[in-house]
Amino acid sequence: MERLSTITRDTKETQISVNIDIDGEGRADIDTGIGFFDHMLKSFTKHGLFNLVCKVNGDLEVDGHHTVEDTGIVLGNAIKQALGDKQGIKRFGSFLLPMDDALVLCSLDLGGRPYFNFDFKFPTERVGDMDTQLFREFFQAVANGAGMNLHFMILSGENSHHIAEAMYKAFAKALDEATTIDPRIEGVQSTKGML
Repeated sequence: MERLSTITRDTKETQISVNIDIDGEGRADIDTGIGFFDHMLKSFTKHGLFNLVCKVNGDLEVDGHHTVEDTGIVLGNAIKQALGDKQGIKRFGSFLLPMDDALVLCSLDLGGRPYFNFDFKFPTERVGDMDTQLFREFFQAVANGAGMNLHFMILSGENSHHIAEAMYKAFAKALDEATTIDPRIEGVQSTKGML
């Protein structure tokens, strides 16, 4: 069974197309117009072993907010659609990822109820050409779009680049775990019988 989807979103602020293959090899074709955001999405793809095509044309003359948030919405929708009825998936994933001075914990549940928990202020206002406030906006949008319960804890870190990259990589590893099919699971991993 192929677990892939293509989602497009066209508004007055952004035009976005996302194609994801959950069972990929880590191949990425990313162009959002924001260099550091591209780097983060490529890291997510590589470390989660997903295949991701993400093309974005956003109103960057305003700022990066609409581009980043709307990409999160579309990626979340694409993940949800690719997983379908979630038959046989582990559902939960968690990963503690070190990157130089940064140590980041990401835990998530694909149970269908969106929730986002992140309480951290980055040491700097920008990383490259990306406003650090937008990391929160992106992951909030992914959680809402996918119906995902998503938690981050920044356990240590002084360098904003390292902290952000650890977040995207930890998210990738946790999502890879949660989407893994376990042959022992009959139906879905819920006493309710549905996710």
